[in-house]
Amino acid sequence: MKPTLSLGKLYLIPTTMGDCDPMDVLPQTIKRSIDFIDHYIVENEKTARKSIKIVQPEKKQSELVLFTLNKHTENKEHLAMIQPLLEGKNMGLMSEAGCPGVADPGAVIVKIAHDKGIQVIPLVGPSSILLALMASGMNGQSFTFNGYLPIEKEEKKSALKFLEKLSFDKNQSQIFIETPYRNNKLLEDLIHILHPETHLCVATDITLPTEYIKTKKIAAWKKEKVDLHKRPTIFILHKM
Repeated sequence: MKPTLSLGKLYLIPTTMGDCDPMDVLPQTIKRSIDFIDHYIVENEKTARKSIKIVQPEKKQSELVLFTLNKHTENKEHLAMIQPLLEGKNMGLMSEAGCPGVADPGAVIVKIAHDKGIQVIPLVGPSSILLALMASGMNGQSFTFNGYLPIEKEEKKSALKFLEKLSFDKNQSQIFIETPYRNNKLLEDLIHILHPETHLCVATDITLPTEYIKTKKIAAWKKEKVDLHKRPTIFILHKM
């Protein structure tokens, strides 16, 4: 009788959220994990290899086996990606920035791993959503991450009015994001659509030298000038 092959473990490996010293925001467990993991599921192979090299320069790039997972990946490819895990090899799951599995396509791989009885090990690292909430001064006991808002003007207006009312009715912080090149337009919309007394936190370039985090009432934001173009940004609103 052949012995049962043990399964590998899936390590969720956070990355930096931009160009900074990785040791300023990543613990040593990240470096140690990269040292013994050769198989990875990543959003972009080029940036993943760069991240691995920066964190662990001694790692031989030729030994790495990378599978690319993004919005274009078909469902039938997912099982092929986790095959090393089924063969007993450990794997790392990496996002483009921050923590994998949160506002990130990697969540589908984590779910499959659980379905297959594979141990999932989340490692500590920066989450822009939580860091923004921590620094916002808003309700950290009750909050919702809403992802992207609608692009169409009237739908976006309705969504913002709904979130503003929800924040007041439930005393709940409402968190959302936008594609970086549309950040300035979203901030403009927020200023024109939301109530002057509603609080808004704008948190951009978190953990980077250019980090900018401010919470003000909408009335005060009308007097503030900030350029968010192509800068990763978290928005949080709360009508109190």
